[in-house]
Amino acid sequence: MRRVGAVDCGTNSIRLLVADLHDRDDGTSGLHEITRQLQVVRLGEGLDATGRISAGAMGRTLAAAEGYAALCRDAGCESVRFVATSASRDAENATEFVDGVREAFGDLRVVPEVVSGQEEAALSFAGATGDLRTRGVEGPYLVVDVGGGSTELVRGTTTVEAARSVDVGCVRMTERHLHDDDPPTEDQVWAALSDIVRAVQDAAQDVELEGVATLVGLAGSVTTVTAHALDLPGYQHDRIHGAELPVEKVVDACTDLLLMSRERRRALPYMHEGRVDVIGAGALVWRTVVQRVAHDAGLATVRASETDILDGIALSQA
Repeated sequence: MRRVGAVDCGTNSIRLLVADLHDRDDGTSGLHEITRQLQVVRLGEGLDATGRISAGAMGRTLAAAEGYAALCRDAGCESVRFVATSASRDAENATEFVDGVREAFGDLRVVPEVVSGQEEAALSFAGATGDLRTRGVEGPYLVVDVGGGSTELVRGTTTVEAARSVDVGCVRMTERHLHDDDPPTEDQVWAALSDIVRAVQDAAQDVELEGVATLVGLAGSVTTVTAHALDLPGYQHDRIHGAELPVEKVVDACTDLLLMSRERRRALPYMHEGRVDVIGAGALVWRTVVQRVAHDAGLATVRASETDILDGIALSQA
């Protein structure tokens, strides 16, 4: 057994998983979670317009990285892998950010990786599907990771067969289109929807949607939509993870969150404060994907997963 740290730094949030790696009877590796943390730092704030990580976003994220480094030291992690995704891929000053992360982790000798969309997709698939196979859920799977700057669609059963990353995410779509997100206007929704539909169509050229047996969504936008569809009294990890819901129920929950005022969103007991202003766009991305896949694959239900790219990063250290 070996203790590892995994950091997923996205456009909206930075997350940490400390876990013990262990060998399963089938020869694969499993995880025993020690701690899982999330901070909304909005690294990609303004990036779509300027092409750069702002000083404020850089400072918030590096401060969070320093805190995570301390937690990894205290937990006795033997190795730590730090993966940065969409915002860091797109930024002109990504090198400055990478240097800051390296300094924040200091003696842990972490070399932050700005991964490609394909690598991000593969890590998400590994994190999400191990538990599906253990539960006996039928493949092929389509794993969809709705992030802040991009969305990954990955198809496979035991390994990745096809993947595509497209530049539609909850932060990017909010900043680009949903300027009056309280709630957004009809014209703003149609403009965002146009981008999202085009992106999903592009992804479908590389990732076959017909024949998918299980559609599973990952990340905060999806899990928040799931909590809303279940009408939970608070954010309940165990109720959300593995939840299988009718397509119509998921679509209705997405539409409700999209058209809801920020005041009403903020009052929801399962809503993270850092998602209040971007959940509408995230819900719109997820709704569009669900409707397209349900149509092409003939699916009646959709699943949500709390295991995702963060778990994949940890497992990659086995």
